[in-house]
Amino acid sequence: MISNRFLYPLLLGGLLLTVLLAFSLGRYPVSPAQIFGLLAHELLGINAMDAQSLDTAKTVIVHIRMPRIVGAMLVGAALSMSGAVLQAVFINPLVSPKLVGILAGASFGAALGTVLSLSWAAVQACASIFGIIGVLVAVGIAGLYRGDKILLLVLGGIISSELFMSLFYLMKYLADPYSQLPTITYWFMGGFALADAGTVLVLSVPILLGIAALVLLSPYLNVLTMGEEEARTMGINATVLRTAFVIIAAVLGSLTVAVCGMLGWVGLVIPHMTRMLVGPNNQVFLPVTAVLGAIFLLIVDSISRLLFQIEIPLGILTALVGVPVFALVLRNATKGWSRWS
Repeated sequence: MISNRFLYPLLLGGLLLTVLLAFSLGRYPVSPAQIFGLLAHELLGINAMDAQSLDTAKTVIVHIRMPRIVGAMLVGAALSMSGAVLQAVFINPLVSPKLVGILAGASFGAALGTVLSLSWAAVQACASIFGIIGVLVAVGIAGLYRGDKILLLVLGGIISSELFMSLFYLMKYLADPYSQLPTITYWFMGGFALADAGTVLVLSVPILLGIAALVLLSPYLNVLTMGEEEARTMGINATVLRTAFVIIAAVLGSLTVAVCGMLGWVGLVIPHMTRMLVGPNNQVFLPVTAVLGAIFLLIVDSISRLLFQIEIPLGILTALVGVPVFALVLRNATKGWSRWS
């Protein structure tokens, strides 16, 4: 494990470097000098570039790249924290927002809104609402039976995911093949090409509030992972606490779909990598997970823009990167999980 004394400066430096590279790289390269020149002009009123260069740099940096870079950081942090919290609540290292029905429900909601020809804002609202419904279905199914509630919640999540994925494919079948189906297919594969400043600005508020709430509640998550009996002896209602964590994680996962579509693996891989670095204490683990998730998705998004002449859907790259990374860390992650649980 890395000492917190060195970890936080490394994380901050890594995030700033990744953001700088993301702003610089693209079909139209922007040098660091142009970035700092634009900042000097906007913040200090210093004219370090001619008017044409300044206008071009502002268009590329502010209007084109900034929404998707901010969106990538928010989505990476939200998905990573959502996966980390769900793993802790369900005491299962294989749980992720995708497994418990959040992403499937949100994808169905987006597809339904598209088929009904709703506005872009309404489509995003449908995605968020059905993402929450997806996890509520999982919880409802688990409540119908007696037995190990944690295991039943995971099994309920699998059922919910399959249900909403079936409904999603039904929407694809019913969609207009020329005007609606391409949008639904792109949404399912994920990406930030459609992320605009307005969407990112509106959704950044609930995402940041959700992340802040999870960080503030992280000491209670430590108690929850010790088991219900331990929580009860400390005067904590484990059921209420677990429900609150699941709802916040579901909202975060759903909102990411509203920004960029369905992205798998982020909420599964990043928590394992973070746990290997900092250990099980959620007061440290959750914030570090958020930063690493932001860095990871920024890097993958930059690769998607640069690898080929056309932009590769982000969901494909997160899987291609996530699978081998997860395979590499699986052995150590399992050891870390056994210590943590």
